[in-house]
Amino acid sequence: MTNGQEQTRTFEASLEALEKIVRQLEDGDLPLEKSLELFEQGIRLSRECQERLSQAERRIEILLRDNQGRAVTAAFKEPPGDPNNRASEE
Repeated sequence: MTNGQEQTRTFEASLEALEKIVRQLEDGDLPLEKSLELFEQGIRLSRECQERLSQAERRIEILLRDNQGRAVTAAFKEPPGDPNNRASEE
């Protein structure tokens, strides 16, 4: 994949590629040079994903400002009865 193609890859595609690299490295059946190559690709993908998450966070912070530019925050509350709500299990 060329550098231009890497820039147009979605966050989800980057994360999927990173997960694939992790699985390959965890298998441990690769020669050292191939492992190093995959590790380098993984680091690039990890940084790319982190940067996109940071950009999304900054956009959300901007959207959540009040009319005077102050950040508006509120605690996130899980809907009652949500099967994914682990707080109710505690």
